[in-house]
Amino acid sequence: MKLTYAKGSPPVERGDHYFFETKKKIFQLTVLFLCLIGTIVLSVRLGTVSMTVAEQVSMVLQLLTGEAFSTNSYIVFHIRLPRIVMAIITGMALACAGVIMQALLRNPLASPFTLGVSSGAAFGAALAIVLGAGVFGINVVAGGQWLIAANAFIFGCLAVFAVYGIAQIRKGSTTVLLLAGVAIGQLFSAGVSAIQYFSSNAALKDLIVWLMGGFWGAEWQVIQFLLPLTVIVFLFLWKLSWDLNTLSSGEEVASSLGVNVRRLRLTALVLSTLLASSTIAFTGIIGFIGLVAPHISRMIIGTDNRFLLPCSCLIGAILLLLSDTVARTVLSPVEIPVGIITSLLGAPFFIYLLLRKQKDYWS
Repeated sequence: MKLTYAKGSPPVERGDHYFFETKKKIFQLTVLFLCLIGTIVLSVRLGTVSMTVAEQVSMVLQLLTGEAFSTNSYIVFHIRLPRIVMAIITGMALACAGVIMQALLRNPLASPFTLGVSSGAAFGAALAIVLGAGVFGINVVAGGQWLIAANAFIFGCLAVFAVYGIAQIRKGSTTVLLLAGVAIGQLFSAGVSAIQYFSSNAALKDLIVWLMGGFWGAEWQVIQFLLPLTVIVFLFLWKLSWDLNTLSSGEEVASSLGVNVRRLRLTALVLSTLLASSTIAFTGIIGFIGLVAPHISRMIIGTDNRFLLPCSCLIGAILLLLSDTVARTVLSPVEIPVGIITSLLGAPFFIYLLLRKQKDYWS
């Protein structure tokens, strides 16, 4: 069967049209990947100590040949690169989690923060910091960073499980799921406020800095843990793309086509929570990436989750890496918490999307 086009244009087979659209989306993903590479080069170059492209190439050659590292090489490979890689991983994880949660709830306002992940993680980190595991102070307990991360992850998961349990009582309604997320998030936020009120001055400073979000603690050891975890979880979620596409037509349609909606929702929700909370645990609260990146991606590549997931990951990585570059260079040598930058840039842009978009990407 052939598609009908304007008079004078040659007919195109459906298969050819699908192949053309697929090639177009792959090309768009390739362009975004190249943009990410360019952003990495820019981020390596900018900082308190600026570097030219020639110096960057020289440092790479030093690494390959095993020559002695210069001061600039140490700055790049031990300070800037871990931070850059951490920003990329975090941006990808938050954006991917945002896409999944919006697809599951069929709600454009859903994100890791809407469902209480960030509030639960903040409460867990606050407990660890106040109990003595400071991150940014002088008296750092051995393994304190990992204790904070573990607490943040555990309470982030508890928040989502509580939200999901409440929704199941009401037969899995997406509206109840979203409202329960807001309620649980507020409950944990109240707990954080109480901890701040009763904590000592030193612990309070550490806690406030953590809540602002940043990559001060980026280390290769942390990256070695987060990178494979992020890749594996992303592949599992990407494998669910077809089922998520089917779910976009409604639960009844998805069930009639053989999709186990309840299992899909539970599996995808747990995996996206794992993805978001594991990065939040090491970086603190970074807002709007999981909310804005999926919207930008739908404007670029459409709503097919097979392409939307990788597109959102690339957009999230670019946005967060650019935000971090601005955070550490705009008032250099003073650094601004990246969570402040993402909120300053993300909130107006999201309002702009709400006011100016010409079509409903959820139709």
